Amino acid sequence: MTGGRILAFIILVATVVLVAVGTIWPNQSGSTTTDVKATLMGSSTSPEGAVDTLLRRIANHDWENAYASLANKGEFGETDFIRDLMGSYGSLRTYATLTAFDVKQVHIADDQAQMRANLRWASVVGTFQDSRNLKVTRTGDRWQVEWPIVKEARVPPQVIPVNYLRWDVIYRGAGDDWGAQDVESPHVRIVAMNPVERGGHVVIMGELLNDDVVPAFVNVKSTLLAANGSSLATEDSFDRISHTLLPKQVTPFRIDFKRVRLSQVDSIRMQPSSILISASADPVIGIESQHLNPAPDSSLTGQLVNQSGQVVNVAHVIGTFYDSNGQIIWISDQYPDRALLPQTPVPFHIAVPPDLSGKINNFRVIASTYSASRFQ
Repeated sequence: MTGGRILAFIILVATVVLVAVGTIWPNQSGSTTTDVKATLMGSSTSPEGAVDTLLRRIANHDWENAYASLANKGEFGETDFIRDLMGSYGSLRTYATLTAFDVKQVHIADDQAQMRANLRWASVVGTFQDSRNLKVTRTGDRWQVEWPIVKEARVPPQVIPVNYLRWDVIYRGAGDDWGAQDVESPHVRIVAMNPVERGGHVVIMGELLNDDVVPAFVNVKSTLLAANGSSLATEDSFDRISHTLLPKQVTPFRIDFKRVRLSQVDSIRMQPSSILISASADPVIGIESQHLNPAPDSSLTGQLVNQSGQVVNVAHVIGTFYDSNGQIIWISDQYPDRALLPQTPVPFHIAVPPDLSGKINNFRVIASTYSASRFQ
């Protein structure tokens, strides 16, 4: 097994383990308003009770009863209902768990009510929100929910030509008479760094460049040092970085140090690292319709378009935000919960701290991808 295949195998095993852990013991951080694991005690004698009962059934994957209770189930099948909630093609939503929800009444009149349900899902990369506007109708003494189905686009049969660069790596085997010779690690370097304090925590933001002519799997480790030279804390970029860099590509990185203040820090030791890997420039992900939204909903929105012919199971979007001097003032990210089908736009939404939105002069967005087909 080559070094590239070993790395791929390690990533695959880690992903499977994380998915299993996230499914069995989902991340339940943050405030919750409803215990969806409780016994199904909801009632359909009121609009709130009907929605509550439905969402509890969804949380417990009681698909048959959840679908049977819908007022508009004649408009779509049970499979479409499940696909709408749990996604498809091994997307992030497929392995997520509904851990909390809250229901608010928007309007009620006679036999109809408008409700808004905010759903909180837990996945292996954190939580994500899903909001649905629900119409609830009364028949006799019972209320039923009309589910606003969102059907995934169907990709028509077609031929998509591809023309992309690819790098394969041949490592020295145990029986090869090459002496100590082997392919060296790619050369990478940090080209920007800005430490700040946010909410009583130190945050280090920067950019890393693959300065080589071969692809690299990269990471950045940082150590905060006190005035006496002792280590205050050590963390790495882990998630807020694009780990696979093609030649001359740049990735942002962000490292968070909890419960450490910038006034405690005398110096910072940065340690970028790289491993040579096999890689290709496909799939190509187009980033379209980018728009910076001001406060109070300060965010960067846009669409990801998979320009290849293969399905991207999980995408990771990272936004880097700069002030008028070109300095990085924030880095944030999002994992869209839907798979990227060929030639099909998927929206993304990257949150920005409201106090920084007015200082942003420019921004850059990159997307990295995970496709299960690469490991088959």
